[in-house]
Amino acid sequence: MATAVLIIRARLTNMADRPRFDDWYRTEHLPSGLRQYKGVQRGWRAWSRTNPLVHIAVYEFPSVEEAEAILDSAALAAQIAEFDRLWGTGITRTREIVEVAEELSAPSHE
Repeated sequence: MATAVLIIRARLTNMADRPRFDDWYRTEHLPSGLRQYKGVQRGWRAWSRTNPLVHIAVYEFPSVEEAEAILDSAALAAQIAEFDRLWGTGITRTREIVEVAEELSAPSHE
């Protein structure tokens, strides 16, 4: 079984929303996903340096099957509903499952 990640990309429409969005995602949304998504091992999030309106959340799963199962789950539906309730439908989002093909560690640079 190959490790897989669910990548959720959200694009805000207004920079003024970023501080509130960032705080909410950090304190509520990401922790909620980690509690609710069956099989999730860890999660992290980032802001694009290319486009500061783009937020990316990543959830790691031990297998592609477990990651794909989340797409049709009640847990993801609940997360989407909560997101839409708070932020409306103006923030575009995409979801993608990515299968890890290879993982390498960098050599020590001591």
